[in-house]
Amino acid sequence: MADYYTPTSKPTPVSAFFKRTNIARLLFVAFLCVLAYSFGLWQHGGVSTTSNLGATIPCSTLNTTAVSTSRHQQSNSPLDFASHHSADDVDAAFADETIKVYPPCDVKYSEYTPCEDAKRSLKFDRDRLIYRERHCPVKGELFKCRVPAPYGYRTPFKWPASRDLAWYANVPHKELAVEKAVQNWIRYDAEGNRFRFPGGGTMFPNGADAYIDDIGKLINLGDGSIRTAIDTGCGVASWGAYLLSRNILAVSFAPRDTHEAQVQFALERGVPALIGVLASIRLPYPSMAFDMAHCSRCLIPWGQYGGVYLMEVDRVLRPGGYWILSGPPIRWKKYWKGWQRSEEDLNAEQTSIENVASSLCWNKVVEQGDIAIWQKPINHLNCKANRKITQNPPFCPAQNLDTAWYTKMESCLTPLPEVSNSEEVAGGKLEKWPERLNQVPPRIVRGTVEGVTAEVFQENNQVWKRRVSYYKTVNNQLGQAGRYRNLLDMNAYLGGFAAALVDDPVWVMNVVPAEAKVNTLGVIYQRGLIGTYQNWCEAMSTYPRTYDFIHADGVFTLYKNRCEMEDILLEMDRILRPEGSVIIRDDVDELVKVKKVIDGMQWDSQIVDHEDGPLKREKLLFAVKVYWTAPAASPAQHGSLS
Repeated sequence: MADYYTPTSKPTPVSAFFKRTNIARLLFVAFLCVLAYSFGLWQHGGVSTTSNLGATIPCSTLNTTAVSTSRHQQSNSPLDFASHHSADDVDAAFADETIKVYPPCDVKYSEYTPCEDAKRSLKFDRDRLIYRERHCPVKGELFKCRVPAPYGYRTPFKWPASRDLAWYANVPHKELAVEKAVQNWIRYDAEGNRFRFPGGGTMFPNGADAYIDDIGKLINLGDGSIRTAIDTGCGVASWGAYLLSRNILAVSFAPRDTHEAQVQFALERGVPALIGVLASIRLPYPSMAFDMAHCSRCLIPWGQYGGVYLMEVDRVLRPGGYWILSGPPIRWKKYWKGWQRSEEDLNAEQTSIENVASSLCWNKVVEQGDIAIWQKPINHLNCKANRKITQNPPFCPAQNLDTAWYTKMESCLTPLPEVSNSEEVAGGKLEKWPERLNQVPPRIVRGTVEGVTAEVFQENNQVWKRRVSYYKTVNNQLGQAGRYRNLLDMNAYLGGFAAALVDDPVWVMNVVPAEAKVNTLGVIYQRGLIGTYQNWCEAMSTYPRTYDFIHADGVFTLYKNRCEMEDILLEMDRILRPEGSVIIRDDVDELVKVKKVIDGMQWDSQIVDHEDGPLKREKLLFAVKVYWTAPAASPAQHGSLS
């Protein structure tokens, strides 16, 4: 029977009447709130728009008076992440004069590397190649302009074709093709106006693939126990390029020297590389990082300066890691005449290397043909016992073994973590690849990473899987094989962003800022990923147009009041390719400021909501660097350049 009032029914209780009345009021108030919120979104342009890529992009509610828009930056316009190669009128005036416009730099700076500037380097000591180390410009010397791409610049070939091909217009240098013609480093194809990389090297005339096969006959490269490698004096990084097919990820480095653009060629090929040199400061990597180190005629004087360079290799090698040397002085009895050195000189050089390796407690595994291989011990139990007899070199102080940003090299042996028996791997045994990626790293298990537990690690993994999935809905080119190859994560933490992309044909340079509260780069390497230290108030040791995609999580909050935001963004512009993409995660107040600067750099950009919804203060800025190049050189300029 109905419970409404009739003369024959009981009166409705007063409490029930007020209950229904309160529910009605609450529903009415909720309706008004939703209506007001929707009106606010509409008034501030915060409606969802469908991008031209077919993804729905939730736009943030921005103060339209704080960020002006131009024909390049419409806050509610869909971003175009595709590659087009259509030049634009990048020097058109902006409607809002409050935006600072950053003009193009002179074309002579198209390959500018601020911290490896040739003129500045002449001020520094040539002994031990100190002049080739990082020497960055001071604040008053920083450029406030955008480094141009050379005229005719094109998007690189997609991987894996890029391993073997590069456009001449992108790296217009034929010097290596002439100097190394007989060694098959690189060849210029005039008909296609491009370079070919046959995979050769000074010590592997049959190609890097065959050379790596020779190494694989001496140590196991195929069971997943070797995942990370470092190549010193890498040339055009053919060794690292051909290791990739074996699931081995190498960081290659070489100085910016007379072999013009060797690291730039490596990056153009889609191979991880940095400008670097073994001189007086530590390599920018943590201790126990690499499974394998390699030098093929890299011309590093390993036996000189008390063996300090081999001691630095020892620092970055994990317990049980390998060091591979080919070229002088290995097999000197066969090659000494061709190397134009005396038998006595080469014999003395090899003896000095053998002595240093022995003092580091390394075991010589094999010397066969042109290749010699040593192995670092899995712990220092026996090594410490031997040190009671000889103290040369002494063990380094146990603190700050991972510190490597402008840290001087020391002539000492980096101690390994303590073990209980001679069979135990110091610091914990690593899983083989690919299990290594998601296994809790030994550094975390041992509790040596402040604030990071196994639970934090696993949760971080899941967070980044969800975030990268969201990124791909906004920029679905991120999920398309070949669109991007070289990726940079400016504040990598535990490497979750890179781990979420591990099945894609990309590689990620994971940066742990020198100013980060917790040094996590050792964890990243234990996961089988690669990275480096960097202070983002300075330029990175790489060429312009290195990266196809840059990810920056919390970078501008971290560097707030440390240096100028525009300098960090101009550095991002320098190292990002034309039509490359950026994702910046940060507090909404920081992103509004960032957007104003990148509007002045004439990027296309859009701020969107956090993947967990609009109530989060953290927002995301998606941006694309507009395609533009330096103008064509005049006939007179062509003559002066030649």
